[in-house]
Amino acid sequence: MKYISTRGDQSPKHFCDILLEGLAPDGGLYLPEHYPKVDDATLTRWRGVYQNQGYAELAHEVLSLYIDDIPAADLKALCRKTYTAEVFGSPEIVPLRPLEAGIWLEALSNGPTLAFKDMAMQLLGNLFEYELARRGEELNILGATSGDTGSAAEYAMRGKKGVRVFMTSPQGRMSPFQQAQMFSLMDDNIFNIAVEGVFDDCQDMVKAVSNDLDFKRRYKIGTVNSINWARLLAQVVYYFAGYFQATQKNTEKVSFTVPSGNFGNVCAGHVARMMGLPIARLVVATNENDVLDEFFKTGVYRVRASADTHETSSPSMDISKASNFERFVFDLLGRDGARIKSLFGDALARVGFFDLEAHPAFSQAASRYGFDSGKSSHADRLATIKDTYERHAMMIDTHTADGVKVAREHVQAGVPMIVLETALPIKFASTIVEATGREPDRPAKFNGIEALPKRVVLMAADVQAIKAFVASHCP
Repeated sequence: MKYISTRGDQSPKHFCDILLEGLAPDGGLYLPEHYPKVDDATLTRWRGVYQNQGYAELAHEVLSLYIDDIPAADLKALCRKTYTAEVFGSPEIVPLRPLEAGIWLEALSNGPTLAFKDMAMQLLGNLFEYELARRGEELNILGATSGDTGSAAEYAMRGKKGVRVFMTSPQGRMSPFQQAQMFSLMDDNIFNIAVEGVFDDCQDMVKAVSNDLDFKRRYKIGTVNSINWARLLAQVVYYFAGYFQATQKNTEKVSFTVPSGNFGNVCAGHVARMMGLPIARLVVATNENDVLDEFFKTGVYRVRASADTHETSSPSMDISKASNFERFVFDLLGRDGARIKSLFGDALARVGFFDLEAHPAFSQAASRYGFDSGKSSHADRLATIKDTYERHAMMIDTHTADGVKVAREHVQAGVPMIVLETALPIKFASTIVEATGREPDRPAKFNGIEALPKRVVLMAADVQAIKAFVASHCP
């Protein structure tokens, strides 16, 4: 399997090359030249693999279709090392729980940092360490987080040989628990940078550094954000696992509702659907930062200025530039790299939006690719958390609540609706208390984390400043 850029660079690359590279040299995102198709016989076999051998073996089956430059035995060992009950809390790894008629929750947040990002990041850490050792190289990871990516990346990379992590986050925009998870880490290879701005400022800095090819090559800059194809690929696996738990045979369909800000989590569902997984609908759930909901309803993709990005009680989705959205639009527009470059590289920079409503392909977002969307407000969030707790004795976090609220608006008779859980409630305790009057459960290992000493550097949203910081901490 070879990989190409969404912005027109057709020079095919192997998986391990793009694993360490992140963004393509032309500023685009990598995608496979084609999506492998999974036929009925393969789907049946994979169902048995998951049910009888477990998640790690299913992961190996899926990943093997995309990774042909790691020996099969090594890839299987990496999957087995990553997906264990000891790390993720249960043999199923992503257990499916019934919520109410027609709606299920797929638990993705039982990993080390209590967020779904662990599902991919734990694998990414092992892949990085493996490939860097093979090459005798080092990697400096530059990332941006709105909340959960940062801690998941840092916990996955801490102590890994040949890897340093420079993680930017918006100053004061994460929950106290999220901040403590990151800033309390004292590992020598972990560097936290609080940026005066919003998540989009952090993400723009990371992209700007990645687009400086001389700097990127000199300091061996890589990424762990979902612009890195390897992370998105790892997320494809749990769509298959959720499907196998919700169905008995391959003629059945399911739908997924996915809380999403950067479009990475739901883009993995798009990939699974393109492979042949019987997904009826992929429903994107947003918060007040409704850029994606606006697009799926109107065809207009309009990024917001930093000052217009709302600070909400589901802060990991406080994003107005959805990086992974470029991957879907690439498919939507027939993989026209020149058109994608004009939209994402030119139009957004020049006028801040593009409009596909009149484009013949726009209707296919729903009809061919199964997308739908909805949004949730703080009041909706509180009501959903309160209702779910009172009726089902189940606490859900604020982002999952956005998903449940939107899922209830899109349930179809006879089609299970699976909501992807994004985090455990303790990460957003103040809103849970506001909704229910009760403090959410806290795993013992995180007792007192907010009071631990912090190590973080405050920085303006300045590309030259972040470059200088990285350079000063690399030999």
